[in-house]
Amino acid sequence: MQVLVTGCAGFIGSQLCERLTERGDSVIGVDCFTSYYAEQRKRANLEKLKDRPNFQLVEGDLLVIDLKNLFSTADCVFHTAGQPGVRGSWGEQFDEYVRNNILATQRLLEAVKSNGGHTKVVFSSSSSIYGNVDRLPVTENDLPRPFSPYGTTKLAAEHLCMLYHANYGVPVVSLRYFTVYGPRQRPDMAFHIFIKALLQNAPITILGDGRQTRDFTYVDDIIDANLAAADKPVAGEIFNIGGGSRQSLRDAVAFLEKISERKANMDSRPAIRGDVRDTWADTERAKIYLGFQPKVTLEEGLKRQFEWEKTIYPRQD
Repeated sequence: MQVLVTGCAGFIGSQLCERLTERGDSVIGVDCFTSYYAEQRKRANLEKLKDRPNFQLVEGDLLVIDLKNLFSTADCVFHTAGQPGVRGSWGEQFDEYVRNNILATQRLLEAVKSNGGHTKVVFSSSSSIYGNVDRLPVTENDLPRPFSPYGTTKLAAEHLCMLYHANYGVPVVSLRYFTVYGPRQRPDMAFHIFIKALLQNAPITILGDGRQTRDFTYVDDIIDANLAAADKPVAGEIFNIGGGSRQSLRDAVAFLEKISERKANMDSRPAIRGDVRDTWADTERAKIYLGFQPKVTLEEGLKRQFEWEKTIYPRQD
């Protein structure tokens, strides 16, 4: 299969590219190396791909580069690129979220449409589109009510995907990820911060009371869902992708204390605006249509992430 992966140097995109090349697909990866976090870290994510003959890196902005030629032979596009994070989506930075989450997605869909509309698009959406819900677990039929500007832009991009499917027959699948973690996790994400703090004997800052819950999903399970969405005969569909590991932040820290054999020094601060109280995915549709079932438990996934972070943050006694 000829594949295009946007955001190929990111946490999820880089590992998706590795799995695709390992199974024999020809992959073109696109990334503009935004300044959201260190470019050096993103380039390190691509290290395993550098010498693979079936991987090609294209450095460029989706709103600038010639997408039509890139799509000319692509069977599938995995659109993992985007501006992440709830906290940064307020205020003047919202322009970046509109640009990188909405406008870039629209231009990508236009390029697919202009090439005949046959290239499948697997879009990386987010549980942030739901906001604070009245009941859990949440299903794909529940009304989206984003609680942050970030969630609003991801929902807008989802709507764009669906309207290009409805009007032009573009075969799209949107995957709503629930709190992804694992090796290469972005440095602004909670587990990355917690593990770094434990390794360096620094305080762990908990935003809110720490009893808020998340449906934590290991990155390998996310990649399994992407591959299934590409390979299965589904289009015009939306799926929740959760890890089945709903825990509170304090419980997750307890797992990390056990793994690191260190007691966490926790410091509580007010919750950030836009941060929802609880998430929990009903993944029955993904199980039926994609054969998706999460395989990695939270404790096992945190062990793997801890081992990875030990390679970049020396343990301090």
